Amino acid sequence: MSEENKREAGRQEETAAAEQQSPPAAEQTEPAAAEQREPANTQEVSGTEPAGAGAEHPNQPQPDTMPEHPDASASDKPAEPAEPAAPAAANADAPSAPAGEAAGAGAVDPEREAKIKAAQEARAKRLAAKAAAGGEAAPGDAEPAEPKPPSPKQPWLDEAVELLKSEVHPEAVEEAVINELAGDMPTITVKAEHWRAAAELLKSHEKLGCNYLRNVTGVDYEAHMEVVYFVINLETKREYAIKIRTDREQPSVPSAVPVWPSADWPEREIYDLLGVDFPGHPDLRRIMMPDDWVGHPLRKDYVPLDPEV
Repeated sequence: MSEENKREAGRQEETAAAEQQSPPAAEQTEPAAAEQREPANTQEVSGTEPAGAGAEHPNQPQPDTMPEHPDASASDKPAEPAEPAAPAAANADAPSAPAGEAAGAGAVDPEREAKIKAAQEARAKRLAAKAAAGGEAAPGDAEPAEPKPPSPKQPWLDEAVELLKSEVHPEAVEEAVINELAGDMPTITVKAEHWRAAAELLKSHEKLGCNYLRNVTGVDYEAHMEVVYFVINLETKREYAIKIRTDREQPSVPSAVPVWPSADWPEREIYDLLGVDFPGHPDLRRIMMPDDWVGHPLRKDYVPLDPEV
């Protein structure tokens, strides 16, 4: 037998001896691996053997005596237990869980933020519209609205009211306002018992001088009646609307014909259609309806005898 064949036969004998001794070696290493499980977690996870495992088993073949065909011997060798790797992985992952939760809690959802912002803007618009309709200040307004400047006709109103109270009677005026819907018309409500004296003052006083009666109208408010006289100073263009309220059951207003003769026909028309009496009128009779007509057609409680008429 040649020298090379002898060496080959010796290697095969050593390999066979190692295969017979390897199961006991594995059984002996298992308790040692269990004792060193906790400090060797990171090594087992990385796939390396615990330090000193080969020193405890001198019979285990060293790298210089390993067989030339490691695949065959590895397939026969029992696999190392892999269960201890699970606790190590769990321990390694345990500290990272709170960090992940914190990252998820602090993350911003753009879609959700956009929905919240849109809802807030819609609510602000609704509040602003409601405030504008109700005349209230909208929340969030930095500055209140500027007060409306006084009407240029306010001095006319103030002067007429002062003259009526001082020259006619302190309680002659019931109400005085600027009617913005009628071009800032100065409007004064005068008590019926003081109307004749007030009419003479409005026409003859040098500061007022309302020598022209433009129109006379009557209004049925269901709760009461009103007669409105519109007078103007043709030189200064100063104008007023004078209202006289009266009872609806027996409406009566002193006639203005003795002061402004042009009130003749308008007062007759109001008498005919609304039934308002004008004491002092020189010729108070119907002007549109027949003398035997029953009722006053412009009153809101008027019921015609013949619905077809």
